[in-house]
Amino acid sequence: MNLDELLKEYSELELQLADPAVHADQSRARTLGKRYSQLTPIIATYRELEASRDDLTAAKELGGEDEAFAAEAAEIEERIPKLEERLRHLLIPRDPNDDKDIIMEIKAGEGGEESALFAGDLLRMYLRYAERIGWKTEIIDSQPSDLGGYKDVTVAIKAKGDEGVWSRLKYEGGVHRVQRVPVTESQGRIHTSAAGVLVYPEAEEVDVQIDPNDLRIDVYRSSGPGGQSVNTTDSAVRITHLPTGVVVSCQNEKSQLQNKESALRILRARLLAVAQEQAEAAAQAERKSQVRTVDRSERIRTYNFPENRISDHRVGFKAYNLDQVLDGELNAVTQSLIDAEMAEKLAQHS
Repeated sequence: MNLDELLKEYSELELQLADPAVHADQSRARTLGKRYSQLTPIIATYRELEASRDDLTAAKELGGEDEAFAAEAAEIEERIPKLEERLRHLLIPRDPNDDKDIIMEIKAGEGGEESALFAGDLLRMYLRYAERIGWKTEIIDSQPSDLGGYKDVTVAIKAKGDEGVWSRLKYEGGVHRVQRVPVTESQGRIHTSAAGVLVYPEAEEVDVQIDPNDLRIDVYRSSGPGGQSVNTTDSAVRITHLPTGVVVSCQNEKSQLQNKESALRILRARLLAVAQEQAEAAAQAERKSQVRTVDRSERIRTYNFPENRISDHRVGFKAYNLDQVLDGELNAVTQSLIDAEMAEKLAQHS
């Protein structure tokens, strides 16, 4: 979409949002308001650029008569390229999911109990990161391990402001490798294990329509570490989406109904991801940011405890503050991935 089309759309949105009848439908008003917020920085930058160009023309015309205008012209000439660059960045097509919340699954992989402990470390890292930013978190389902880690844990992360969680955490999907001396190691040797992270944009009911006839719902008793039963009633729920074969289980809540709602929430997010992947595949686009298996050879990031080093292998990011990163200071890591993606998009559209 070019600038003329965006300007026209922006004007139309202003008119619609000024109409009291639009606000009678809160869902529509929210959608229009969100799009208006997305376009506002683009339009504001464009208008500032146009005004600066007009000011430059005027300042040059008057500069021959007054040195003050000549100095102003030089200042404006410095400002214009920066505005042009900012506008170029803003016009890069954005990920349509960037303003969505997410559902994240963390799964223990190679390494047995040590991998489960690392999965717990990753969960804590993301929870602390969310806390620092002011996001809300909710553990939807979990399968604890015997030593206090997680075989599998699912967490929902919601934003409170305009910036969606997906825009910053979509890069976390993949295999995370850890190198350290496990608590289960008596000889003090460094071991390597891995945990997998899957990230889905959370789907609203309007995003994914699920036909109840397409679902097989099984109930069973919840189990804790070691497989022991932690509930005397059949409150755990397993939902199978028959057309796709996607299976979701939830057992965290004591109520069967609550577990069913949580499972449907995860199912919607997974089905949305599947649908989007299929659409991208049809357009010959590759989903490069995530892997589906917990295999050390497909790692995206390494956490080296002896050297206090974190390395992201996709963009060559490396830092020696692993302890701080695991305590939630993820901004430098995520920003390096955002910057790399922006540079790639700019190269494609230059």
